[in-house]
Amino acid sequence: MGNITPIDEEYEIEGEGALVYQMDMEGILTYVNRRFRQVSMYEYDELVGHPESILHHPDMPKAAYKKMWDTIKGAQVFNGTVKLLRKDGRYFWVNLEILPVKEEKTGQIDNFIAVARPASRKDIEENEELYRRMLEAEKKGEEEI
Repeated sequence: MGNITPIDEEYEIEGEGALVYQMDMEGILTYVNRRFRQVSMYEYDELVGHPESILHHPDMPKAAYKKMWDTIKGAQVFNGTVKLLRKDGRYFWVNLEILPVKEEKTGQIDNFIAVARPASRKDIEENEELYRRMLEAEKKGEEEI
């Protein structure tokens, strides 16, 4: 599947319906609904069995994903606005909610279900600025190492 080269062009999500995916404890996608596939431009087999990180846009700071994983692995619900990468290189913004799913008998987290909806322009603008500052801080930290 190769690396996708991002292009600076936003894809604005139109229409109704949530984008839904499911992933295991390691972040491997185990299910993606039709709506998610339509928006991301990936086929089912190109997503299922692969890490959800293939959807990460390089404008998203590592710290944002660390916070997401720390939250859901800590059995908490994650809510955030994220910029994702489509197969064609364009990006799209979503308000993402990820819920930990516990195994009935053991009570241990077994997998995660994510539900995404189009982000509002206000959410996008607020998070773009935050993520830009976070990326700058990450780059400065890498330069100091």
